[in-house]
Amino acid sequence: MAGWIADALVIFGITGDLARKMTFPALYRLERRGALTCPVVGVAATALSTQELLVRARTAIEESGEPVDEAVFARLARRLTYLAGDVTDPQLYKVLAAQLARARRPLYYLEMPPSLAAPIVDRLDAAGLVGDGRVAVEKPFGHDLASARELSDRLHQVLDDRQLLLVDHFLGKEPVIEIEYLRFANFAMAQLWDRDSVEVVQITMAENFGVEGRGPFYDAVGTLRDVVQNHLLQVLALVAMDPPIGASADDLRDKKAEVLKAMPPADARHCVRGQYDGYTQLPGVDPESDTETFVALRLGIDSWRWAGVPIFIRAGKQLPVRATEVRLVLRNTPRLRFLPNAARVEANQVVLRITPEPGLRLQLAALDEHHAWRPVRLDSLFAQELGVPQAPYERLLYDALTGDDRLFARQDAARESWRILQPLVAYPPPVHRYPVGSWGPPGADALLSGHPPWQPPWLPRG
Repeated sequence: MAGWIADALVIFGITGDLARKMTFPALYRLERRGALTCPVVGVAATALSTQELLVRARTAIEESGEPVDEAVFARLARRLTYLAGDVTDPQLYKVLAAQLARARRPLYYLEMPPSLAAPIVDRLDAAGLVGDGRVAVEKPFGHDLASARELSDRLHQVLDDRQLLLVDHFLGKEPVIEIEYLRFANFAMAQLWDRDSVEVVQITMAENFGVEGRGPFYDAVGTLRDVVQNHLLQVLALVAMDPPIGASADDLRDKKAEVLKAMPPADARHCVRGQYDGYTQLPGVDPESDTETFVALRLGIDSWRWAGVPIFIRAGKQLPVRATEVRLVLRNTPRLRFLPNAARVEANQVVLRITPEPGLRLQLAALDEHHAWRPVRLDSLFAQELGVPQAPYERLLYDALTGDDRLFARQDAARESWRILQPLVAYPPPVHRYPVGSWGPPGADALLSGHPPWQPPWLPRG
């Protein structure tokens, strides 16, 4: 929102895991580069003093690997105050109002379960604390299509579209941001990025760890809701969109929304759900749980650019590696007579690696000294070529504080994502067991029958 700059930051849930792992390090980095210019009020139910919260903040910064500069931390400490209380108690907001007496444009960042988002906003409004303020809400935005609509309706009783930011940290990752520029600033990329050149799109989000310590949360959510509905469909929208007509946040988000609106609902016949062995023995997990820890699905986009190109997505826990990537497998060239063994030529590929070590790979084909086909891989690592980027939460917090909305999801896109996946949410396919360290149930491979198989992720060397 152009011209809007926050004069106070209020973080609800500042004693939680997200604050420990992401928010405190991000605030410290913003303070270090002089980008944090307003007071910060932390709110949570835990009975702490401000000094005790500062101890937690220092520990969180140290655990993130950041060396603590005492002068920088002292400046951050002077900004930070803590308010303990029940977020459903109106009295808490009377105290908060006194602390925000001079603020006219506060940013409220809700690091809270989605069930508390509407009650918090209602109480902010009742206390007269919204005004020209804005509210940032962490994913998940609802639990299904109906709850997403209900939450949106409740929040819009108080907030207009410009006042509401949906936070998805994937949108703050450097390689995700780069998709737009790699595609449209480079003629070579722009010309091959459609159904004439692309045979199939594969998106993989693999994690080589389980859900230990997160059993109660994960068992109520599962992989589809945890990462596909938000992270991966947002990435797909950037991969598949047409060029924005301008530089504004809505110019970009309009094009992303068009992609999602053009996608038919998912078909349960083209979805495979899995659960890794031993999941139901974890603390907090129902012994009879059928929550998926792996999902693979096929989607499509009914647009002029992508009609007929299958989109395959897989995501899961306890897989062989940790890697997130987007891979475009291009169509084969004609079998020309002068090419020896032309049928054995591997298809060209474009790979955007999101984690780890973000980069771009272009895979070509060439003959080696024995006249055998070999892939030639042209790799570019973003950190080497473009410099070390800001961490996602550092970037997103700064953008939220300064009114730059480009990297935040919009409600219409969130609703469309739920619409696409609603058949799988309402009538989930059966769950199949898979061994720890495998690539999920065998059905995930069968899903690609007649198309190029799943490609091994591009991993860093060494």
